[in-house]
Amino acid sequence: MTSLAEATDDRPVWPSVSRGWRRRCPNCGSGPLFDGFLRVRRTCTVCREPLHHHKADDGPAYLTILIVGHVMAPLLLIVFETWRPEPLILFTIFAVGCIALSLYLLPRLKGAIVAYQWARRMYGFGPSSANGTED
Repeated sequence: MTSLAEATDDRPVWPSVSRGWRRRCPNCGSGPLFDGFLRVRRTCTVCREPLHHHKADDGPAYLTILIVGHVMAPLLLIVFETWRPEPLILFTIFAVGCIALSLYLLPRLKGAIVAYQWARRMYGFGPSSANGTED
């Protein structure tokens, strides 16, 4: 009987998360992870690894809000205290910045979470999915 540590050795976490961050299949790193902006493909188009087991749910959105808030709030304070721009200009710049940063981070964080789940064999990515059977 193999232990959990031995079972996850063949799926290193950080290379998988790096592939997921780049929106690529956590197994091969070549195939696209998403079919659209945020919809995860059922299987990889290159290596045929099943990817439909993921349960990212609200994790990527939560992390995106957390990161954007922690980046933009201090930046907003620094810009306001240093240059005192007009309120409408300040709002416009930071609204566009928040939206752009959110749209950049959301698919990358979702890819990283799906890849982490794959690497740690969570939610059906375990031995049963390696045999080609679905849950």
